[in-house]
Amino acid sequence: MNLINDAWLPVIRASGKKEPIAPWQIAERNDPVIELNAPRPDFQGALYQFLIGLLQTSFAPADHDVWLEYWGEPPVGKALQAQLRTIEDAFIFKGNAILPALPVFMQEANLVDGETKPIAALLIEAPGGKTIRENLDHFIKRDCVGKLCYSCAATALFTLQTNAPSGGVGHRVGLRGGGPLTTLITPTENASLWQKLWLNVLDAESLVSRVDQPAAGVFPWMGLTRWSDKNGVETRPENTHPLQVYWGMPRRIKLNYRSETTGTCDLCGEENTALIKEYTTRNYGVNYVGEWVHPLTPYWFDPKKEKPPLSIKGQKGGLGYRHWLGFVLAKSDIGDRAAKVTRAFMEERAFDIGEQRRARLWCFGYDMDNMKARCWYDHVLPLFQLNPIQRDNVLAWIGDLISAAGEVADNLGCQVKAAWFSRPADVKGDVINMNTIIQEFWQHSEGKFYKLLERITALPGNQRLVPSEIYAEWVKELQAMAYSLFDTWALESPAEDLNMRRIIAARRGLTKKMNSSKQMKALFAKANMGKGVTNAASTSVSLP
Repeated sequence: MNLINDAWLPVIRASGKKEPIAPWQIAERNDPVIELNAPRPDFQGALYQFLIGLLQTSFAPADHDVWLEYWGEPPVGKALQAQLRTIEDAFIFKGNAILPALPVFMQEANLVDGETKPIAALLIEAPGGKTIRENLDHFIKRDCVGKLCYSCAATALFTLQTNAPSGGVGHRVGLRGGGPLTTLITPTENASLWQKLWLNVLDAESLVSRVDQPAAGVFPWMGLTRWSDKNGVETRPENTHPLQVYWGMPRRIKLNYRSETTGTCDLCGEENTALIKEYTTRNYGVNYVGEWVHPLTPYWFDPKKEKPPLSIKGQKGGLGYRHWLGFVLAKSDIGDRAAKVTRAFMEERAFDIGEQRRARLWCFGYDMDNMKARCWYDHVLPLFQLNPIQRDNVLAWIGDLISAAGEVADNLGCQVKAAWFSRPADVKGDVINMNTIIQEFWQHSEGKFYKLLERITALPGNQRLVPSEIYAEWVKELQAMAYSLFDTWALESPAEDLNMRRIIAARRGLTKKMNSSKQMKALFAKANMGKGVTNAASTSVSLP
């Protein structure tokens, strides 16, 4: 099987037909492909990245003008096929029995004497060996997936290598660190899969020229593995080709094709097909360190420039409007920086293709706790057309709104805790649902935030001061949301009897904190609201 030439990608065509295709068929014009149809959300995100990587590696446009040409009219399928076939040797998925050491996609062909694992262990959320031995797989059970077809096995392998979390001693994390977030530009309506992918392909002037033949610098499985044991080496950007960011291979894995059987795939349900049951793995694979920056991921840059860039990861509480600035507009070399593809869209492409009001930012990734997957997050953020002056205004004004919301959310959590416990500082951990309360605050205030964001982005660039009424509306929203959630949660104490005196004191403390917090005081001033919240703003707690 070859991942360039064979039909293995599950897709949906404009007619509604679902079928597997070869990668070059994404540009077909007769009944065009409109979407991928992976059996799992992490596979869906991984296949988008796989195809973007293919295009960036072998079909990158020379400059912005060429990019625009292909945006308006995709290439003829045969032209794309011809270019992809120049790298087909790097995408052999099943080795030749006569030549067992032939390079195979994202695998170490010569791997021997490793640990044999069930194929389900390729799935990031699968319970690990220790969990299974101690019978702790209470929520995600063992043996749910025992056999994978070639399509699902290839996707699982790419998903793991791309997102690789901590995997135990010497089992290296991905090139972007374990469990990175990915942000992709996506049209909102009537778009083909080609357009969805092409929005995330950079021209050669912005990144690097395409390659015309497979090489180990781009595809690490085409050469000897850069082992990272005590006698091995680290792998920095200067040690490889820049395009390896799309094809990182931190894990030493070889699928066991000798374990093949025939039947039904446990993930996609494909029947009467070859199935893989096991793989072999060893530790101390490629150890990616240094200044790696992936074009599809937002990063944080150390203000002191002492640490390498850190990719933004999934985290408790999920994704929401508090991430909008960092994921969409931030471009500082000191602090947050949006993904390179996102910045290319916001600064140039949106104006040229007229997609400013019809594009969104699709954000997804795992929230990992070392080796344990806590959650998969999938969220969409709106995008807007902004000239340079508008961009600076929005960065400042929206920054004010988000910073104030963050302070109120934290204060809300602290005061609910004070309402519940006589000694709140002694209560550790999240056994009292603080993250749930704070996340509910962010979720419930999201609708109002986006309405204000829409108004702010519509203001002309020559307006230097945001209208005070926008700040005033946000202050009222934050106050109302904080009091409403406090009143609800204060009566839900998980550990002690209700103490109304303590609840009333904690509610007054919430008012005091909202009046005195740095960000809220700034909002009061810009909203022309004087000293902020008054006693009249505090309503009584409803008793059951």
